[in-house]
Amino acid sequence: MAKTPKSTIVAFKVEEQLADFLNTLPNKSEFIRQAIQSKLGMTCPLCFGSGAVSKETHDRFEAFLVKFELHHCEHCGDEFALPRDASEAAGALRLQVEEIRKTGHEVCLACLDHTPS
Repeated sequence: MAKTPKSTIVAFKVEEQLADFLNTLPNKSEFIRQAIQSKLGMTCPLCFGSGAVSKETHDRFEAFLVKFELHHCEHCGDEFALPRDASEAAGALRLQVEEIRKTGHEVCLACLDHTPS
């Protein structure tokens, strides 16, 4: 991958210990850039903003959420994903999707048999 030319210098003060550590790195500028980028991250689409993920992970989750929706089981508390389109589900998974759509009660597949309809 080609390096992007850098045109601006940013300076900031740090504690002596941190400066000593940075001076041991083979490329402290790259380390600092990566640290800043990872800290900024992107809002996680799975946890609705309580965490941050890299752009690549964000994009993979976004693609996943096009076909699937997340649910929280009212019985056991587990998180689970279901296809947005019930026709893409088969067997017990299709019954689970239909049950949730019919009753509005979000129940995972493991708890589906243990809860009243």
